Amino acid sequence: MTSKPEKKLEVFANPTQKRDYRIHIEIPEFTCLCPKTGQPDFATLILDYIPDKKCIELKSLKLYIWSYRNEGAFHEAVTNLILDDLIAALKPRYIRLIARFYVRGGLFTNIVAEHRKTGWKPLPAVLLEEFDEQSNTRK
Repeated sequence: MTSKPEKKLEVFANPTQKRDYRIHIEIPEFTCLCPKTGQPDFATLILDYIPDKKCIELKSLKLYIWSYRNEGAFHEAVTNLILDDLIAALKPRYIRLIARFYVRGGLFTNIVAEHRKTGWKPLPAVLLEEFDEQSNTRK
C-alpha cells in the first residue's frame, strides 16, 4: 500500500508523563515551493519538544511534512504553520522548530519558532563535566 501525503498528525499517549524529557527529531528532506517563482525550496527541520500528555507518531509526521512538497509558502510562514499544527496536536510543555533552508541566490534562511505551555518552567540544567575521549584499545 502506497503512503500519500496528508495533513493529519497522529499522536499517542506519552508513556512517561511524570518526567520532563526531550524528543529530538531531524527532518533533512523538507520541501515546499517558493510562492513567487514556483521553484522548490529545501530545508532541514529540527524539532525538539518536551511532551506533556501526547507524543507525535513518526509516520504521520513524515506524511504531514511530505504534504508541503507542492505548496507555495514563504519560509517564515511555513515554519510557524507547522509549529502551530504541532502545538494543536500535541499540546506540549515546550516545543521548538528550527527550519534551516538551503542556499538560494547566495542567501541562507534559518527560522526559529518556539512555544511554552502556560505556567511550565524547565528544571535547572545539570552540567556534568566532560571527559576526554578514551580509546578502548591499548597502545
